[in-house]
Amino acid sequence: MRSRPASRLPIVWLTPGDLAFSADRAVEETVLSREYLDEQRDELLVGEGFWKKFRAVARRLPFAEDLLTAYFTATDPRTPHAVRAALFAALAYFVVPTDLIPDFLVGLGYTDDAAVLAAALKTLAAHIRPRHRAQARQVLTLS
Repeated sequence: MRSRPASRLPIVWLTPGDLAFSADRAVEETVLSREYLDEQRDELLVGEGFWKKFRAVARRLPFAEDLLTAYFTATDPRTPHAVRAALFAALAYFVVPTDLIPDFLVGLGYTDDAAVLAAALKTLAAHIRPRHRAQARQVLTLS
């Protein structure tokens, strides 16, 4: 019986430093993939539930304009990636029905939502453009 010819693949010698670099890079790529997936999950959640919840509670929210401004900033493709991710996370907190303080409590229900949103907007204020505020005001005048 004939034997198969040996493979002609080149032999590559790796040093321990090469292996450490490869492992570090794999960990870094895994972390970035998880962050990307978290952002995609938040964006999908906001996209599905934002307008439904906003319409239901807009008249009772003293921070409705800020909420809409955050939404329009987050959905603007010209907004930097990291800013969009942070805003989508804050908006997802508004959309998700489970909160630190339940939304149905009169007088307190949206306090935690407002605090999360205010912190995000203050931190990322440099990326909020006049067009985002104008879009928010336009939606509020139409409602």
